Amino acid sequence: MSLQSVREFFIAHQMNLPIIELDVLTPTVALAAQAHGVEPGRIAKTLAFRLSDGRVILIVACGDARINHGKFKGVFGRGKMLNAEDVVRLTGHPVGGVCPFGLAHPLPVYLDHSLRNFDQVLPAAGSVNSAVRISPQQLAQVTMGQWVEVC
Repeated sequence: MSLQSVREFFIAHQMNLPIIELDVLTPTVALAAQAHGVEPGRIAKTLAFRLSDGRVILIVACGDARINHGKFKGVFGRGKMLNAEDVVRLTGHPVGGVCPFGLAHPLPVYLDHSLRNFDQVLPAAGSVNSAVRISPQQLAQVTMGQWVEVC
C-alpha cells in the first residue's frame, strides 16, 4: 500500500520519476548505498520526530549525516524520534521505507542542508526495497520542504 501511495503522489504532482524497485532489501543507509552503487551520503534518509509542542515533523538528510542535538534544539526546540509503530501510523510507510511522498497524514517536511552537497539523492519510495533519484531542489519543491541546518 505504501509504495502505491507514492505512485499516486507522483501522478498527482505530475512527476515523471521512475520508482526503482530492487530484489534486495535496503532498509538501512549502508544496504541502500551498496545496492544502488552510491556513497552513503546520497541516500536521503527520512526521520520522524515529535516536538515538545506535540507536532510531528519529517527531516530528510544525507545518509551519512547525524542530527546535531544543539542545532536541532535551536531550530525546533526539544524533540524525540518516533517509535516504529507511530512512524507507520503517521506516515503510512514502514521503517526503512519512510519517505516524504504519499504520506498517510500531511506532515511538514524539513530538508537538511547536507542534501545540497549532491546533484541527486535517493530517498526511499515507501517500501524497504524502493527508491527514487531526485535532485534536492526538486525534492524541496514537491514536498514543500523548508531548508534547515540540523546535522
